Amino acid sequence: MECSARTCSSERRMSRTVPEWIGSTDDAAIPKRVRLRVFERHGGRCHLTGRLIRAGDEWDLDHVKALINGGEHREANLAPALRTAHREKTAQDVGEKAKIDRMRAKHLGIWPKSRTPLRSRGFDKTRSDVRQGSGE
Repeated sequence: MECSARTCSSERRMSRTVPEWIGSTDDAAIPKRVRLRVFERHGGRCHLTGRLIRAGDEWDLDHVKALINGGEHREANLAPALRTAHREKTAQDVGEKAKIDRMRAKHLGIWPKSRTPLRSRGFDKTRSDVRQGSGE
């Protein structure tokens, strides 16, 4: 069988299994070897848009389940994403987390103090001459 670099690279299997990378902390940098493995595992496609990531495109590794929403900092939770799509997803994740926190606080009865408290209408203003004149 004749192999070119393009056809055999996707058919090749690693000779041994590689243990999954798990970050020691949520801030741990992702090694280049892991970044490459994740990119190849997804066929070089953005997992958010499905578009092929080409040379020169800016891309990041995205946590499929965001860390702030309970996701883990590990290889199985990473996928390549084009930078613009990744930023949009991150904004949605932050909004989702904020809503969950607000709902949790509401259910626990913990409400933030209102920025604009409700004021009563107050009592009607009466003129002193009306009170005095009605008795005569």
